[in-house]
Amino acid sequence: MDLVVPCNSCTSLYRQTPLHPRLSSAKRGAFSFRCRRKTTSELQSPVSSTSPYGNPFPTIPTHKITVHDRKQGVVHEFVVPEDQYILHTAESQNITLPFACRHGCCTSCAVRVKSGQIRQPEALGISAELKAKGYALLCVGFPSSDVEVETQDEDEVYWLQFGRYFARGPIERDDYALELAMGDE
Repeated sequence: MDLVVPCNSCTSLYRQTPLHPRLSSAKRGAFSFRCRRKTTSELQSPVSSTSPYGNPFPTIPTHKITVHDRKQGVVHEFVVPEDQYILHTAESQNITLPFACRHGCCTSCAVRVKSGQIRQPEALGISAELKAKGYALLCVGFPSSDVEVETQDEDEVYWLQFGRYFARGPIERDDYALELAMGDE
């Protein structure tokens, strides 16, 4: 009697043809635990145009990204596949852009989209309201078209995101209090 356990992502099971003839008699009637459902990762794209078995991989569209870095005063242009994060691809091409958490939770890599579309399902650091106004996070942003963006000041975006919750407005930095606090350590 065979034990049949479904895949974690579905319930498809099917018989697998053994790869080695000597194992076929010992494994007769065994089920494969491979899922039939095609799964894709948004973080990886194929390196070559064909699989090891000669089957062609689907072509993944790429898009031209133009980043106007206000802080450094430079413009970066690079190409990003649709299934890659913009920040990760920039870094792989030795392009330095602002970031902090890499998880879409802060506003360090925030940009204002001047043209094009960025898909960002994991962007928790900016509200739906700010997304609708054209803000995006490069660390968790996937290009859906050619994109032109401009980096933003992290504090400015943070204020747009959470400023309405502070009754008296932005908090001013108190260097004297900071010196006193640092002296206590």
